[in-house]
Amino acid sequence: MTAPRLTELSQVTGAAAKPGYVPTDHKPGIVHLGVGAFHRAHQAAVTDAALAAKGGDWRIVGVSLRSKELAENLNAQNGLYTLIERGTDGETSRVIGAIDHVIAADPAATLDALCDPKIRIVTVTVTEKGYGIDHTNRTPDTTDPVVAKDLAHPSTPTGVLGLLVCALERRRRAGHVPFSVLPCDNLPDNGELVRDCTIAFARTAYSDELADWIKANVAFPSSMVDRITPAATNKTLEDARLSTGCTDLAAIESESFSQWVIEDNFPHGRPAWEDGGALFAPSVTPYERMKLTMLNGTHSMLAYSGFLTGHEYVRDVMTNDALTILVKRHLAAAASLLDPLPGVDFDSYAAELVQRFINPSIAHRTYQIAMDGTQKIPPRMFATSLRAIETHKCIRPFAYATAMWMRFCLGKMDDGTQYELPDPRAAEISKTLSDTPRDAAAISAALHALPNFIPQRLATNGVWRNHIEEVLTTALTQGNVAAVEAEAQRGGA
Repeated sequence: MTAPRLTELSQVTGAAAKPGYVPTDHKPGIVHLGVGAFHRAHQAAVTDAALAAKGGDWRIVGVSLRSKELAENLNAQNGLYTLIERGTDGETSRVIGAIDHVIAADPAATLDALCDPKIRIVTVTVTEKGYGIDHTNRTPDTTDPVVAKDLAHPSTPTGVLGLLVCALERRRRAGHVPFSVLPCDNLPDNGELVRDCTIAFARTAYSDELADWIKANVAFPSSMVDRITPAATNKTLEDARLSTGCTDLAAIESESFSQWVIEDNFPHGRPAWEDGGALFAPSVTPYERMKLTMLNGTHSMLAYSGFLTGHEYVRDVMTNDALTILVKRHLAAAASLLDPLPGVDFDSYAAELVQRFINPSIAHRTYQIAMDGTQKIPPRMFATSLRAIETHKCIRPFAYATAMWMRFCLGKMDDGTQYELPDPRAAEISKTLSDTPRDAAAISAALHALPNFIPQRLATNGVWRNHIEEVLTTALTQGNVAAVEAEAQRGGA
């Protein structure tokens, strides 16, 4: 017998916990751009707990900027979905009721939601590439086709910066208070970065008057987020059915660990996120740097190394002795670059990360983590390498990870099996490499020459280039497994 579709909390008959409040008693106060799995496992789940603890009109209007299927599934379920949390000691399930409804790839409806005076916060998870930012100049990336279109036609935007600025301009003209903008993606100083780009967009596409108004009146708190959230599978949906007694096509799963550090700068109010486990801090920067260098940087390294050596999941990577050595080496190298953080022991944090990577209940694909390398590698490898050079620390682990990314860019396994390069600059990379000899020095030179990518201070550093060419030479001539094993034997030197 087919289980009924999850549409009402009264239908839930299994062990899944229900929200500790009546969702329809609370109106929306947040618009979230980018309603993917991570948002539903993280910000929406924390908001759900905050509503249960302190109430308030803080439910979420979700926006799916590209996909209509997810919006249709969530709207058919009145915003309800199951979150399965898998830990090393078991799993739990809960139904989340924080999402009011989802707008499906409809810019006009999105603008209407953003202009609603009841909306006081806009949260964002669109991945690093989704903002359309020129990181070097901290301005909108005019080579991004969405950004270019929105700059040319600012009254009909479809991208993140265009939507934010258009909505803020409409609110200003209507006399409504501005919303606070809370980015939740892995961007360094994400609040300040998005603030600078939003102001620059307003100045270019609208007027100095609007740009100055945003600068004076709109809060852009920074945040650091952390929760491993793999893509949902058929098992996810089946486990959700067993725990709720309902068919749930929007179910997701995550690890049990969750962290959210937020700069407390919300002039027009916020949910009691601290009651959902969030930590409010005067500055997010040291926590963000810790996560970017240790968790995210190590994730990228193990993703490229693991995928190229035939390991589909992170948990599989951690069964390989050589890769485990490299994971621990990268964590130690990253930790050595961090300033002391009160209440945080970096060795303990590293040990906790290793256990999270090992978690056999989480099927996190290395190929998924390897996506968007040109967006992820700069803060995770280049920034850390420059800091290592400045502090006279070893750069080898970061150069090794970059070399394995370069090997990944070739789009072909050692046995000749081809795969798609999942990167926003894939076409540019493929064109760059198409006429490049399969020689380490040539490949390194070609990728170092990509515009607006590797900082000149690194590109011209002989030690950095030698490390990369040495790793690439082994990978190209002896194979990826040999490169991993040779690196593990080498250690940190």
